[in-house]
Amino acid sequence: MHQVGKVAISKVLLCISLLLFILFFTGCSGQSAALRLKAQDGKMDLTRVTFTKDIIQLNGEWELYWNRLLEPDEIDPKLMTGYITVPGSWNKYKTEDKTEDKTISGFGYATYRLNFNIDVNEKLALKIPRLHTAYKLWMNGKLIASAGTVGKTIDTTISQYLPQVAFFEAKQGNNEIVVQVSNFHHRSGGILERINLGSEEQILRLRYNRLANDVLLFGCLIYMGLYHLSLFFFRKKDTSAFYFGMFCILVGFRTLLVGECLLIYLFPRFSWEIAHKLMTLTYYFVVPFVLMFFLSVFPTYFHKRMVRIAQLLAAIFGLLILFTPARVFTVVNPTYQIWSIIAIAYILIILIKINIREEKVSWLISIGASAFFLTSINDIVFVSTWMNDVGPMFFRSLFRIGNLSSAGMLIFTFANSLLLAKKFSDSLEKEEIAMQKLTEINTNLDKIVLHRTEELVDSNEKIKQQQTELEKVNTKLQELSTVDPLTKLWNRRKFDEFIYVEWERCLKHQYPIAVLFIDIDFFKGYNDYYGHLAGDECLTKIGQTIRGSLSSFTDMVARYGGEEFIVLLPEKEKEEAISIANGLRKRIEDLQIPHKQSSVSSFVTVSIGVTYTTPNDNQESEDFFKAADIALYQAKAVGRNQVKFLYEYSG
Repeated sequence: MHQVGKVAISKVLLCISLLLFILFFTGCSGQSAALRLKAQDGKMDLTRVTFTKDIIQLNGEWELYWNRLLEPDEIDPKLMTGYITVPGSWNKYKTEDKTEDKTISGFGYATYRLNFNIDVNEKLALKIPRLHTAYKLWMNGKLIASAGTVGKTIDTTISQYLPQVAFFEAKQGNNEIVVQVSNFHHRSGGILERINLGSEEQILRLRYNRLANDVLLFGCLIYMGLYHLSLFFFRKKDTSAFYFGMFCILVGFRTLLVGECLLIYLFPRFSWEIAHKLMTLTYYFVVPFVLMFFLSVFPTYFHKRMVRIAQLLAAIFGLLILFTPARVFTVVNPTYQIWSIIAIAYILIILIKINIREEKVSWLISIGASAFFLTSINDIVFVSTWMNDVGPMFFRSLFRIGNLSSAGMLIFTFANSLLLAKKFSDSLEKEEIAMQKLTEINTNLDKIVLHRTEELVDSNEKIKQQQTELEKVNTKLQELSTVDPLTKLWNRRKFDEFIYVEWERCLKHQYPIAVLFIDIDFFKGYNDYYGHLAGDECLTKIGQTIRGSLSSFTDMVARYGGEEFIVLLPEKEKEEAISIANGLRKRIEDLQIPHKQSSVSSFVTVSIGVTYTTPNDNQESEDFFKAADIALYQAKAVGRNQVKFLYEYSG
């Protein structure tokens, strides 16, 4: 049982690690150098950007004119308050004007400005996200986009979330973006999400892809929610179907209010206040429904007290939303976000315990739930007060994509649907088998016994055949696990096994032993210049040359990794090992494989580190290997395409 528990923990940790890697990879990779451009002092140089290929995020330092709603012809650098980082709220921004408060609150109005340079006239477009909470945007003095009504007071400001695309003709040289933003309805104000710049085709594709993604997620989640509610209607004992159905519908409806704001896209006059209340309510009510679902599925593991706490908090915060404006309840959102993370941690801990005890199909729910919870944590951090106000750049780059929880929920729904399908399939299969067996028994009991006996014999034969096939497959897998698939040489794993055996043999009989550590010079440059296919062919030729140069049956060559090879020479003295190394270096250069990226030769060359010893009880094979590694390093340091010898590793 203890060993089974370890296997279960490994499964859970593997699933969570995979999901964390996906989130991290989503947040931190996939950006070209153009996408990593940052504005400095309110300016961006985009002269080297190819807009037909790259979408630029207008991140960095924008000019900020606090408590001023300026149009482009009214901009005066003398009026500038300072530079502010976009994306990010203006909350806690510290001004240098002694006549004003040093720290800005979330409520107020300001003008942002950014100048960027391009080298040709182009038709471009902006992908504008939700701005908090009303804005007007000019490009080169022309008003091209707006949402809500910008004002200097709460009475004159009308808030609206309306992600949109704005087209304009960029001119060669300097281009100016001016954005007026006012906020009196939300706790955080400013440009909290990234503004994207690109060609019309690229931006439209981005817009349509995100709209399609939101529509797909909404449709799938609502459909699955209604499906689970119908299951509950036909079988009211299974309350988990009801909770999961409500769970899906809440997350699906919330999809209309985040991301591309499909609801506002379809109904532009829809009240911002009501939309924000609905968006927050769906989030608040998801937590108790999740806990109720898991309590109904695993009643012996989850505590009713935790569910009661979740229900009470959702009711209290829900009433706060219903009876207070957004400018009030958004201030307490961080408290519920902290509670949500606590609830997620509690559920994940319980799921790990369940998997350790090997509950049936618990791993399936665990994978789906982990996907939803990890994406939910991403969304919570992405919209959190801490991230928008003072979040370090590392976390901004890690959590740079929001609204992932709907996709995580879809994975959770798929996993739960598979679980339901398996339950129904198992039930039907059991029922069919039972009916068939009962009929057969009633017809002829003797036939049944004979038939079962024949089946057992056949099963035993099949099991024996399968065992034989399995042994063959295992033998093949063992071979594959020790052979490099490209060069057909032994791999590092086989080398580690071989050197251990040979070291012990040479230690016992006091035979000498030598090792050659070989590295192809400037191989990365070769790969980049000639391509990976040529690189693979080069590795294969060199591997064949090394193997063909060894004469003794005890000699062993392996591909150690990348462009590195290693040769083990048992019962070889120092002079013979150095001679073999020099011969290898000469034979490889004589292959005359062209290498225009090498600074030491026109052809592919290698550097070789050599070491030799007669093992004793005070030495370790690891130290012996390190000596060869240091010798290789010396060969590369003094010019490459040569052999260096190091007698022993001193530590």
